[in-house]
Amino acid sequence: MHTTTRTVAIERTARPWGWYETVHEAPGHKVKRIGVHPGQQLSLQLHHQRAEHWVVVVGTAIVTVGEQVLEMQAGQHIDIALGAVHRLANQTTEPVEILEVQFGGYLGEDDIVRLQDDYGRQ
Repeated sequence: MHTTTRTVAIERTARPWGWYETVHEAPGHKVKRIGVHPGQQLSLQLHHQRAEHWVVVVGTAIVTVGEQVLEMQAGQHIDIALGAVHRLANQTTEPVEILEVQFGGYLGEDDIVRLQDDYGRQ
């Protein structure tokens, strides 16, 4: 069996809290690699059209889902249901990275409802 590999250029998108890269995208799902700088956090948010699955791959992440706040290490993972209020934070002095798998009919960046944001974004 012959297997071909293909190198894909991955573009890093900077955000005030860190960065993300879209690793793979197909109808119904998207895979992102997300890095959070020390002392930073993403907005407290929810999505109307997608659920997410997060796997911590580097560092210690503080993950909020609903009323639950968890300290998660590399190798730990969590499901975020459609419509669930959630946040990813890095309260350490070391980098944090997660892999995020999104599932849904629409996976655009504009499906973010920010409930609280440290950077003044709507």
